[in-house]
Amino acid sequence: MSLTLEHVSRVVEGQTWIDDANLRFEAGSFNVLLGRTLSGKTSLMRLMAGLDKPDSGRILMNGVDVTQKPVRLRNVSMVYQQFINYPTMTVFENIASPLRQAGVSNELIQSKVLETARMLRIEKFLQRHPLELSGGQQQRTAMARALVKDAELILFDEPLVNLDYKLREELRQEMRELFAARHTIAIYATTEPNEALALGGTTTILHEGRVIQSGKAAEVYHQPQTVLAAELFSEPPINLMPGRISGNEVSFANFVHFPLNVDLRPIGEGEFRFGVRPSHISLVPSNDDDLELAVTVEVAEISGSETFLHVRSEHFLLVLHLSGVHEYDVDAPIRVYIPTHKLFVFDGQGRLVQAPGRRVARVA
Repeated sequence: MSLTLEHVSRVVEGQTWIDDANLRFEAGSFNVLLGRTLSGKTSLMRLMAGLDKPDSGRILMNGVDVTQKPVRLRNVSMVYQQFINYPTMTVFENIASPLRQAGVSNELIQSKVLETARMLRIEKFLQRHPLELSGGQQQRTAMARALVKDAELILFDEPLVNLDYKLREELRQEMRELFAARHTIAIYATTEPNEALALGGTTTILHEGRVIQSGKAAEVYHQPQTVLAAELFSEPPINLMPGRISGNEVSFANFVHFPLNVDLRPIGEGEFRFGVRPSHISLVPSNDDDLELAVTVEVAEISGSETFLHVRSEHFLLVLHLSGVHEYDVDAPIRVYIPTHKLFVFDGQGRLVQAPGRRVARVA
C-alpha cells in the first residue's frame, strides 16, 4: 500500500488552500502533518480521503489514480477533532458498525470490537450510549470505530485534543507500533511541535497550504531547511536575531559582540540570522561558550510545571522555555545565557547555513 500526491492543488473561491503538494506515504508508516490552524492540514486530509477533489494534480493509491474516486469506494477511515458517533447505538454497536457494513461474521466482530475497546480503555462502556459518556470517552469511541475497520489509510485530524493527558501519552507510545503491525498508512494532524516529536515517524510541515519541509521527525527538527520551518517546528517559536560574522567575532544587531567559536568558523563572513531555541537559553551559565546578556523581563507565563519567560534587550526580544515555576516582576533586570554552540545560522534568504553540530553548506 502506498499513497502518492503529485502536484496536488485546491482552490476555493479564489483562495489557494493547497498549493502544489508532492508527498508519498508507505504502508506501515506513521506520518504527522504539522502546522498552525488554517495551514491546510484538514484540507489535505480531505483530498487524501476523497471527500474533496483537487483542482489540479493526481492522487495515487498503490500506483492507481484515485483522484476522482469518491470516499465510499476507498478503504479509508478518518477521525476528527470533534467526535462523531451514532447517539442511538451503544458504544459496542458504534464500533462494530463498519464491520457489519462489510459483512464480517458476528464472532469476528465480537473479538475485534473487544480488542479495540481494550486498547482505548473503553471496554467498560460498551453497553452504554455515547451521550452517557464524557467527551474524552466519546472521542475514544470514534477512534475505535476507525481503528477496528483495518483501513489501508487512517487519517487523524487532531484526535487526542479531548483526551486526558495520561491517555494521550499512552496512545502516542502505542500508535506507531500498532500501525506498523497492520501495514496501514497513518496520517496524524497536529498544531503542536512537541506532539509531532513525541509521535515520531515522518513530519510534514505545512504553512498556508504549502509543504515547507518533509522528512523524519528528528531530522526536520534538528535541521530545519528554512527560517519558517524552524519557527513552525518549535514551541515557543525559535528566537531569531540579526547578526554578522566579521573577522574573529560575531555581533548581534551591532549590539552584542562575542568571539567566533569553532562551530561557526567554517561559515565565512557575512550577514546572517541567528536562531536559538527557547529551551536552550538558561538563567545560569552551563557552558564555556555561553553568551551572557543583560535583559529585562516583559512577562513570565507559568503553565503547570513550566515557565515561558519573555525578556527584551535594547535590540531584540527573546523567549525562554524553563522547567519549573519562575516568578519575576515586569521590568525586572536579569541575565540570561545563550550557548553559542547551539545557534542555528540562516542566510539572507532564510535558508539554513548551519544547524548545531551540523554544517549544511559553505557560504561564499
